[in-house]
Amino acid sequence: MTRPVARQPLRRNARSNRARILATARRELGRNPDITLEELARASGVVRRTLFGHFPGREALLEALAEEASETLRSALTAGARPGEPADRALGHFVFSMWPVGDRYRMLLALARRDLGAERVAEILAPARAVCTAILERGQRDGVFPAHLPPAVMSAGLEALMVALLEAVNTGELTDAGAPVAVAVLVAAGVPEEAARVVVDDMAPVALPETPAAE
Repeated sequence: MTRPVARQPLRRNARSNRARILATARRELGRNPDITLEELARASGVVRRTLFGHFPGREALLEALAEEASETLRSALTAGARPGEPADRALGHFVFSMWPVGDRYRMLLALARRDLGAERVAEILAPARAVCTAILERGQRDGVFPAHLPPAVMSAGLEALMVALLEAVNTGELTDAGAPVAVAVLVAAGVPEEAARVVVDDMAPVALPETPAAE
């Protein structure tokens, strides 16, 4: 018996539809967090049945976005790791690798507490928090960063700063360029502004490109 030849293209088409729906959801949820799945289906160019075949409800769609964000963040952390560099440069690279991920998924900020829950958000961010804390700990040990706060506390503060800057992008008060954000984070970590600018200007030409979203 010959195998049906249409199965593989159908699977490929399903993957394409799913990726298109998620990409549309990232864009449209940033504009309107209350958009309905029916509206998302129209914006994605698929029929309602196709969208609901992939995501039977809003919760399933948001969880898929959360998992996609988590995978993309882990990939960016791996690509941006600089364990052999001085801690200030390592922190700069950390910001450059994280900022495109945050920019891509900043619509989740508006949905985090209401739809995803604090525990799920903490789970997504845990790898980034661990990496940032380790960089700060190393920097404090080497005298690159002042030790007036414990590394984990400073890491939480820097995370809050980046979240605030992402929200400023949402409101149009800030462009999505990573260099000013890297300078701001280094200054907040205790690096003098002039030194922070030198570090960021030196690494900006070779800063990592955006990590593609996982499909």
